[in-house]
Amino acid sequence: MITEEKKTCYFCANGIEEVDFLNLALLKKFINQRGKIINPKRTGTCSKHQRKIATAIKRARTVALLSPSYK
Repeated sequence: MITEEKKTCYFCANGIEEVDFLNLALLKKFINQRGKIINPKRTGTCSKHQRKIATAIKRARTVALLSPSYK
């Protein structure tokens, strides 16, 4: 049986508490090419920060900072 190392949360490791929807460079790390939010199993984020990422991405889409289909 092959065991994979558990990924650490990017925000917990760097001590980031709040996810700002204006920080597009950070948000683009958690969006795939079709504009979908990448799941936490792939990115390694904890559930607390995954919820904050999701709301920040949705706010950025609402304000038209991110296009609904980012490319």
